[in-house]
This record gives sequence, C-alpha cells and structure tokens, in this order.
Amino acid sequence: MGQLTNTEKMLNDVIKLQSPRSLMETFTGIEQNMALYESGIQEIRTKLEILQRDARFGDKHNPIESIKSRIKRPMSIIEKMYRKGFPISLQSIKDNLNDIAGIRVICPFIEDIYTVADMLIRQDDLTLIAQKDYIKNPKPNGYRSYHLVLEVPVFLSDGKEPVRVEVQLRTIAMDFWASLEHQIHYKSSHEVPDCVVDELKECAEIIAHTDERMQRLSKQIRCISDPQKAVLKK
Repeated sequence: MGQLTNTEKMLNDVIKLQSPRSLMETFTGIEQNMALYESGIQEIRTKLEILQRDARFGDKHNPIESIKSRIKRPMSIIEKMYRKGFPISLQSIKDNLNDIAGIRVICPFIEDIYTVADMLIRQDDLTLIAQKDYIKNPKPNGYRSYHLVLEVPVFLSDGKEPVRVEVQLRTIAMDFWASLEHQIHYKSSHEVPDCVVDELKECAEIIAHTDERMQRLSKQIRCISDPQKAVLKK
C-alpha cells in the first residue's frame, strides 16, 4: 500500500473523534449551504458593482479595478477546521470560519483601498464583524492587504439568514505578489528554502514602495489636469 495523502490522514484522524455518519451529515450540510454563501457574495458584489458604475457614469476616479469571488470547497472547510482544532459541525463552522465566502477587490492605488472599505462599512444593511489592516501592519512574510469580514442579510422564502463574507482589498501589485506567494507555499509539495522566503519578502518591500510612488504620481497628474480639485500631498 502507498503512503496516505495529507487529506486521507486528516480524515482518518477526524473519524477517530466522530462517527463517519456524523462527518457525512456535516459534509452534506456544508454542500447545502453553498447556495447561501453564493447569495451572500452576490449581495456584496452587487454593491461593489454599483460603486463602480457610479464612478464611471459620474466621471469620477474609479477606485475599483476588478472584482473576484470564490467559495471554499467543502473538503477545504473540513481541513481548515481540523487544522485549527475546532469541532467539526455545522454550528462550529458557522461560529469559527469567516472566510468560506470570499470577495477580492483589486484597486488601482492604496488610497482607493481605504475609500472602498469605508464605502462598504457605511452601508446600512452590512454589519462589520472584523477588520485587519495588513497594509499598515504587514504580516512577517511581507503580505499586504486590507481585510473586512462583513455580515449581510440574505432573504429566503422562509426568512432572513445572516451570511458572513470576507472582503480582501489589494492593489494590482499586492495581488500579484500574494498570488505568487500562494503558489510557492501552498501549491508546492516541498519545503520552501529560506533564500526564497527572504527574496519574497524583499519583493514585497519593493512592491510596497512602488505602490506608494505610483500613488504620488497619480496625485501629481490629477493636480496638473485639475488644480482646483486635486490636492498634492507631499
């Protein structure tokens, strides 16, 4: 027999703690809730698209370059619950995981990230659950992004259901770095050498510096084209 994969090892450990039937019921429940998470994403995505259209037709600077969304696969949810040491049940998943439904907003400049985040937080029907500023306080590996966890009401035939959606806001450069870092660390089956980790962090610093320079250039251009509206900040 060949060696067990990490997923197979995880499932074996989980089955020792709870019955296969209980695990299957949880798995089925997660699949049934996928439509609910999709609806939560659609609610917030629609709000973001309205902000995009408002900027486009109002002849304003558009703070949103693009919008992406994703939902964690049921097996990924089980794996994360196991890795975090949480009980694996539908209620535990609802209480402990805020990133099953996710939206990634790509912005042209750093200041746009804070503009869009503020626009979302001020929406009456959205509840702010958590926010983390990894731009002002980057992770040790160099990761930069702005995270919001928002709760949005989804109206169903039998009532209203609150759904949590994680919104990640990044510049184009931040997203490029994060995608590459994810490929290196999570898609590779081998341990990443220290020299690669160090170089990734150095690249993150260069990208952050470039983002700041591009933002200053954008302000200079706006100041030249419309000195009445633009304010040049040193």
